[in-house]
Amino acid sequence: MKVVLAGGTGQVGGILNRALTAEGHEVVVLTRRPVRDRDVRWDGRTLGPWTETIDGSDVVINLAGRSVSCRYTEGNLREMMDSRVNSARVVGEAIAAARRPPRVWLQMSTATIYAHRFNEPHDEATGMIGGTEPGVPGYWAFSVEIAKKWEQEQERARTPHTRRVALRSAMVMSPDRGGVFDYLLWLARLGLGGSVAGGAQYVSWIHDRDFVRAVEFLIDREDVAGPVNLAAPSPLPQRAFMGALRSARGIPVGLPAAKWMAEIGAFVLRSDTELLLKSRRVVPGRLLEAGFAFDHPEWSQAAVDLVRRVRQERSRT
Repeated sequence: MKVVLAGGTGQVGGILNRALTAEGHEVVVLTRRPVRDRDVRWDGRTLGPWTETIDGSDVVINLAGRSVSCRYTEGNLREMMDSRVNSARVVGEAIAAARRPPRVWLQMSTATIYAHRFNEPHDEATGMIGGTEPGVPGYWAFSVEIAKKWEQEQERARTPHTRRVALRSAMVMSPDRGGVFDYLLWLARLGLGGSVAGGAQYVSWIHDRDFVRAVEFLIDREDVAGPVNLAAPSPLPQRAFMGALRSARGIPVGLPAAKWMAEIGAFVLRSDTELLLKSRRVVPGRLLEAGFAFDHPEWSQAAVDLVRRVRQERSRT
């Protein structure tokens, strides 16, 4: 296949690029800073020569969007919104104008679209979209609004010959440096991998190889369109999540952190506490109904595999 990865230079783009290239597919990456042979320049906002890569491609996967690992200032939130909405809009315009449009467009979205809650899990059919739940910081609603407008931009695109799927992805866990698993492992090694604000909030996640397999599954399944949760079927409370990670790494103790301590840590790391405190209990209803089987459904086993791969890969450097 010819696969176009729009905004494909981040962690998730690197995971997909490596996997799809290794399988013999032609992968073209749309990026603001092209450095490799198959990189093509785009700005994520306007049509240009880059649209030629989409015309005649088989699959378009749009991952573009400003990193959420930042302080949630008004300016950063606006950049997060604009980068996602504009890129989805312009990809839709390019597909609509193509003489030979791709057969499927996978648009990145996020499990953050669901409400903060601790009881019932969210699947695509019965999950509660967030933004109005009581007792949470008001700006959390803006994160939900970003996700909603991200998906709406794909929905309104005029692409009748291209199947559209919105990937409501949980955190993708991989051994890559700078990724979310690398950050969590760093905290655990420092002895800070304990519960945060009691640790009852749920963590949804997906192993990187299951993420790739799910993307390939959705490319092939012509009967699946619309929102799909990309998350392992076993989300778990944060305290249990970090406990399993410490066990996989052989770290017996992780100091707990109160909410105010998390707020100080997030400020120092130039991040935001929503990433730590929002309860994301998301399950992959549509994937399971369609027959997808996870290789890494349980976090304890997935964490062992990821720790092994981290050690293996870093022993080579």
